[in-house]
Order: sequence, then structure tokens, then C-alpha cells
Amino acid sequence: MTAKKPLILAIETSGRWGSVALALGEQLLIEQEFTGPMRHNAELFPAISLLLRQVNEKPKHIEQIYISAGPGSFTGLRIAVALAKMANFANDVKIIALDTLDVIAANVSSFVSDRSVSCKTKLPQRVAVILDAKRNQFFAAVYRHADGDDSHKADSGHNRGRCNPLAALDWPLIKITDDCIITAANFVKQFTHQPEPLWLLGEGLVYYKNKFVTRGIKFFSGDYWRPRAQKVHELGWFLAQQGRFADPTALRPKYLRRPDVKMNSML
Repeated sequence: MTAKKPLILAIETSGRWGSVALALGEQLLIEQEFTGPMRHNAELFPAISLLLRQVNEKPKHIEQIYISAGPGSFTGLRIAVALAKMANFANDVKIIALDTLDVIAANVSSFVSDRSVSCKTKLPQRVAVILDAKRNQFFAAVYRHADGDDSHKADSGHNRGRCNPLAALDWPLIKITDDCIITAANFVKQFTHQPEPLWLLGEGLVYYKNKFVTRGIKFFSGDYWRPRAQKVHELGWFLAQQGRFADPTALRPKYLRRPDVKMNSML
């Protein structure tokens, strides 16, 4: 007998534009983007309710929840983590917590699929995700394209022993740096002196793209800068198949640094 596929809720509230999606196992059923930036508080629950009605399901039928856990918006991350914990407490829903920079990096696979290119060398081999961390700093991580079996292997010491969800992509990537907080000037100094160009994406470029304009850097179209619930599901499903569910009692937003506001005690 074929095992029943779980109903999955994917949530992306780490960035300026939020979205939610429902999936049945690996199959994405429907995705809903919020109507404007920073509408997470107002639209998250109505959007989830709307999607459930559209696929004739109820909240109690959700078996897994995948969230983008940071770095990113302090408020948005807290909302996603709180909802995941609440779902686990109420209905024993399993949780997958994803790195937001990985979720954005997954858009590279869509870029490659959307683009008609006959020569492989024209495709992005080195990629970096840039998010605004305020105070003239940025959250950043650098990735490289993985060839063949290379995509499932650790690339350096910091990555050893970790499961790489980006290996599941049609254009697989390997993270070659830890997530970090860095100035634009230091980022350019450290990562642009290689033969292959470094392609940038991420919402940190919305207002600060000019800080990264230099020789050796290229930019993806703004269509690929946002994290999306669709990619949260795609990467989350890969981790779920490896049994990489989060411990709800230990789950915290991935801030990289403490917020200026007082943290909610439940997180």
C-alpha cells in the first residue's frame, strides 16, 4: 500500500514580502503571496485559511510545517517560529526550519530553468545572497555550483556533517561560507578577486545595490531577490526525507545578532 503523503504548510515571513504555500508531499498545490511589503501580521492567518479552503482541507490536517527561520526580519521570524511551535503543541505537527539565505539561493535554480542558454559556462557558477542587516551591514553567504555527486558533499569544514538541501535543486549549490554579518566594502574586498564572476541576489540589494557594483560582480534580475514559500517547501521536503525535523522546544529564530527590541519569552 502506498503511504499517504503529508499535507504541508510552508511559510516565508523572513523578508519584506511574505508568502505561504500548501503542498501534498513533494507536490506544491498552491502558493499565496501577501498583497504588500511587511504585511505578515495582517495577512498570514487569513492567507493560510484561504489556501486551506481552496484545497478543501482543515488546519488539523496539516502534518508538517516548513518555515524560513532566518536571518531576516526580527518580527517576521518570530511570527513563523511562534506559529510552528503552536502547531506542534496543538497537533504534533513536525517542523522543518530552513536558513533564509539558502531559501533565496534556491531561486538560482529557477533562473537557470527560466533562461534559455546553450553554453553552460554562461550560467552562474558563484552566487552570493545579500540581506540588509541595518547599521550599514549585511547578512551574506556565498555558494558555488556543484557538479554531479559533488552536490551532496560537504565543501569545507564549517559544512561537514550537515545535510545540504540545495543539493535537491536542478542547479545544485554548495554553501562555501557560513552566514555572516559584513559591510559591503569588506564583502567586495573578500569575494570578488576570482576569475569567475560572483552573481548577487537578495533583498539587501533593493536599496543598496550600488554599494556592490564593481568589477567581477553581476546581479540577478530583481524577480529572483525575494524568498518564497515555494522554495521553503522545495528545500524543506528534501530535509524531511532525511528526517531533519527541528526540536520544537529548542527552535529559535536565526537572528545572527540580538534584536534591539525585547525578545518574546516564548521564543
